[in-house]
Amino acid sequence: MKLKTRFYNFHNTFPLILAIIGCLWIIELVNMSMNHLLCVYGIYPRTQFGLRGIILAPLLHGSMEHLVLNTLPFIVLGSFIASGGKQRYVKVTLFIVIVTGLATWLAATPGYHVGLSGLIFGYFGYLVAIGFYNRDFFSILIAAVVIFFYGSIIWGVLPAEGPVSWEGHLFGLFSGILSAKFFR
Repeated sequence: MKLKTRFYNFHNTFPLILAIIGCLWIIELVNMSMNHLLCVYGIYPRTQFGLRGIILAPLLHGSMEHLVLNTLPFIVLGSFIASGGKQRYVKVTLFIVIVTGLATWLAATPGYHVGLSGLIFGYFGYLVAIGFYNRDFFSILIAAVVIFFYGSIIWGVLPAEGPVSWEGHLFGLFSGILSAKFFR
């Protein structure tokens, strides 16, 4: 008898995650060759031109180090979500990107907000919340694993000085929790 689980599609969806990361690395190499001038396409709060950043910000990074730090968590957390199927992955990802981006645009401090961090915090929030909402063994197990390995990122939602968009982290976390409620 085969054990059924919601997380069944890993072999079909992992190439999608790797393709996204490959695209992000190519974008960063181009951005780096342009002295990171593409970062002006990030979210700039409460400005008309900053609206385009709602979709574009997760594709851009302020430095190669920024992308390197985001790559592994994106692969791990994104793969957990994508293993539930491509359709769910796309819905959850778009929801988190749009809600996080809008909230950042509405309420964040002035400056360009770029990077995958908001989406990563959203993935974290989704995976932890899905364990709470579903209350089945596999969802709780995945939530526990995510908390064990990535629980310390929660400190990233606290106000910080410097180039870190703690607002994007906070709104990402909340949008991930909200997406779990809608897409469980």
